[in-house]
Amino acid sequence: MSQSVIHQPRVAWDGARAFVRAAGADAYATFSNEVLTRLGSELYGELANTRQRLQTSSIDSSDNDRFTKDVEASRWRVRLDELLRTRPDLMPVVQELTEKA
Repeated sequence: MSQSVIHQPRVAWDGARAFVRAAGADAYATFSNEVLTRLGSELYGELANTRQRLQTSSIDSSDNDRFTKDVEASRWRVRLDELLRTRPDLMPVVQELTEKA
């Protein structure tokens, strides 16, 4: 039987990029409800804040759009890394949400 090794920092980084994509997507409501249900209200609120910053950035200037996405992905990487360090049992949840995004 083979055992796979899950690299937590990689899961956090992949999740961060996916969460930022989902925050700007048309299916945001569905994704955010899943975040609320599976990861709680704190991360749900942070996802809403990310969406707001992305929308504000796209209105203000298209030049800042890429910068804002990069900053948001960095923020999410830290959040998810911390979450997975304190709650490693949520690794499969983060992976599933990443795939859905």
